[in-house]
Amino acid sequence: MKPQPLLISIALLMPTLVQGVAIAQDYPVKPVRVIVPFAPGGITDNSVRAVADRLSVRLGQQVVVENRPGAAGNIGTAAVAQAAPDGYTLVLGYDGTFAINPHVYPKMPFDGLRDFAPIGRLGDATLIFVAHPSAQIRSLADLVTVAKQKPGALSFGSAGTASTSHVAMELLAQQLGISIVHVPYKGGAPALLDVVAGQIPLVSTYIAGAAQYVKQGRVIAIAVSTEKRDPALPDVPTLNESGAPGYFVTSWLGLLAPAKTPQAIIERINRGIGLVMQESEVRDRYAALGIAPSPNSPEAFAALIRSDHERWGKVIKQAGIKIE
Repeated sequence: MKPQPLLISIALLMPTLVQGVAIAQDYPVKPVRVIVPFAPGGITDNSVRAVADRLSVRLGQQVVVENRPGAAGNIGTAAVAQAAPDGYTLVLGYDGTFAINPHVYPKMPFDGLRDFAPIGRLGDATLIFVAHPSAQIRSLADLVTVAKQKPGALSFGSAGTASTSHVAMELLAQQLGISIVHVPYKGGAPALLDVVAGQIPLVSTYIAGAAQYVKQGRVIAIAVSTEKRDPALPDVPTLNESGAPGYFVTSWLGLLAPAKTPQAIIERINRGIGLVMQESEVRDRYAALGIAPSPNSPEAFAALIRSDHERWGKVIKQAGIKIE
């Protein structure tokens, strides 16, 4: 009697499955490096350091954080793309490097959709739009009114050209049909401080830095970018409920491995992330950073990267954003 095709396929697949289980059981046998493609001290760096020690406990090996800044995250990320796909060199990925940079840099040293195996998201950072009191903008409706009264006269600051805070405001302007002039800064902090000082009227920034100034009344919170209101400022509405239907933007952070890393290793790390993100200590540290813990599956994380890659590509093309 001839063997059935299904039985033949299963027989051929069995050695691979057995090998995958063995890899997962043995991994890791040495420290795991996480490359952060940015300088120490920022929200991206701190988001990893908040989980590294706890992930070390879950994996049974030390998780070492290494900073390799440069070219808006491209240098460190490219190094991981070229690393051995064995689970011992990972990268902190965020929407800027994987979904925005490919559309603004003429030459990318990696393909974010092809050269990596997504492991899982760590969290989402909330963006907030705030104005100086003198700008007379206290709501999204006010923003639209002022922008339409003097087209091209209203300006906003961001963390820099093609930063998440930049493209988030461009998306809002496109959706509302208004024109706002972009003023790029070298980081979100100096942009925010210039709004506090009244040097510029608006800024798109992370809620962690802006919350104290909102509470002090030194800036006016217009709205947050997330689907739900942020616990740090529960009285501040979302853009969706303020008159921008369907508007939803977060700056996500997650871990990725080089492409062709065994799926068993990907799933092993993903399970560790899921457990770590349930720990109260980690959740408290994330709350202080203005990040909502939001671990997901490798498949869901991959879908998010593809979705944001497509969305930001359209926004950037319409806005004509480029980095020479």
